[in-house]
Amino acid sequence: MPLLALTGGIASGKSTIAALLAGRGAVVVDADAIVREVQAPGSPVLSAIAREFGDDVLTAEGALDRPALGARVFGHPDRLAVLNALVHPAVRAESQRRFDEAFARDPAAVVVYDVPLLAEARAGDAWDLVIVAHAPAETRVRRLIEGRGLSEADARARVGSQASDEDRLALADVVIDTSTTMDATRSQVDDLWARISPAD
Repeated sequence: MPLLALTGGIASGKSTIAALLAGRGAVVVDADAIVREVQAPGSPVLSAIAREFGDDVLTAEGALDRPALGARVFGHPDRLAVLNALVHPAVRAESQRRFDEAFARDPAAVVVYDVPLLAEARAGDAWDLVIVAHAPAETRVRRLIEGRGLSEADARARVGSQASDEDRLALADVVIDTSTTMDATRSQVDDLWARISPAD
């Protein structure tokens, strides 16, 4: 019942790797999806965010205004740390519930936690394997500009607000290089799956 952490910086190809692993039968638990759920309108986490950062980080409908909040925290490590302290405990509890549920359904499952902030928040947890999706920072900046329409300044701020490549790579049991072709990434995922999947 391996429990794997899959991490990588923004625009590193982590979500692509998660999708490839899911296609091979892994149960993927998505930290970003859990974050959105614990910040839903009416949630204790969202109320705490509004108290800390002001009601103008909420939309007229009472949902989180992600761009407004992002403008407050990206490039401001102290404010980002405050936000993380509000959000991470709820995410940790919900993710653990999902891990337990997956293994209860299938004790032989391969469970992959797709988690961008592993180095920042959960580096010390008892993962069976840590997988790092890796592409150089300049490649990721370019992907954010070309693929997501960010300005160069915004792209660099997003990349710079996360753990360094060195910190992430220091945690890695497996590094999947996503800087070349999709075929090359797929081949590396195939090799990983052969290593971790249950024997037939």
